Amino acid sequence: MKTFSATPADIDKKWILIDAEGVVLGRLASIIAQRLRGKHKPSFTPHMDMGDNVIVINADKIQLTGNKRHENHYWHTGHPGGIKSRTKEQILEGAHPERVVTLAVKRMLPGNRLSRQVMTNLRVYASAEHPHEAQNPEVLDVKSMNPKNTRSA
Repeated sequence: MKTFSATPADIDKKWILIDAEGVVLGRLASIIAQRLRGKHKPSFTPHMDMGDNVIVINADKIQLTGNKRHENHYWHTGHPGGIKSRTKEQILEGAHPERVVTLAVKRMLPGNRLSRQVMTNLRVYASAEHPHEAQNPEVLDVKSMNPKNTRSA
């Protein structure tokens, strides 16, 4: 019995559409990270980009549990005294609410070159419109996977 190791010819990438309206952020990010890596496929090979292309719509209507909406997100500009912070609520109400979902998915992937390549397969949009209709994406209903995936206001 030999161990199967996928080659680039064996990789079959699909397009998946996920509606994030009313879905809990962490649960959504873990499902997206799994799909991006390709861990849901029986032919998963750790050193290859096996995952699907994921489109996330309605990222501005994501739900956060507990007080996570009011927690600060810190970053540093690289200059002395350049620490900055914003709450997730401010980011969601700002110009780029999709960054909350993108950052959550990025942090659920390992920090290596393959993960940076895999992140190019993720497209996040704040509204319901997206320019990927030509790819005929399959709809993945995250809400019905588990009752804990959704939360009402």
